Amino acid sequence: MSDTPQDTAALGEAESMVERFEGFRSVPYPDPATGGAPWAIGFGSTRDAAGNPVTTDTPSVTIDEARRLALRDMRAALAAIKTDVTVPLTTMEEAALIDFCYNLGIGNFGSSTLLRLLNQGDYAGAAAQFARWDRADGRVLAGLLRRRIAERDLFLGKVAGTP
Repeated sequence: MSDTPQDTAALGEAESMVERFEGFRSVPYPDPATGGAPWAIGFGSTRDAAGNPVTTDTPSVTIDEARRLALRDMRAALAAIKTDVTVPLTTMEEAALIDFCYNLGIGNFGSSTLLRLLNQGDYAGAAAQFARWDRADGRVLAGLLRRRIAERDLFLGKVAGTP
């Protein structure tokens, strides 16, 4: 897939969000909500460079390797968005959705009310759905709530807040 100028800009915005909210870890670490699976590395990638799930035995990565993994995963998110979303998106809307998919998974996005409302043309309703994804293991996590608010603000074309 060749990136359009909008895709390139959206990926750049999403990369900033991913790096800000995920932080960099060179060694594998457990999901903060579960203390276990899925394991991640770098900026939250759950698969290594070969596409294998990250485990405690996955070798460490450099920050450049982590950025390549994140970009690979963000491109997968963008491809899913282009497949699933049937209405036009601005660069900022696309960027917010890339970050959302990166963090929560493409499957969750595909079955979400956010996507359903968006495809009905209800952009405001879709934006309101971001905050509903602030839980992990049944409890609200402050970091997830901050991220969802930043995604919503980006989606609405506002300057995203700081974590």
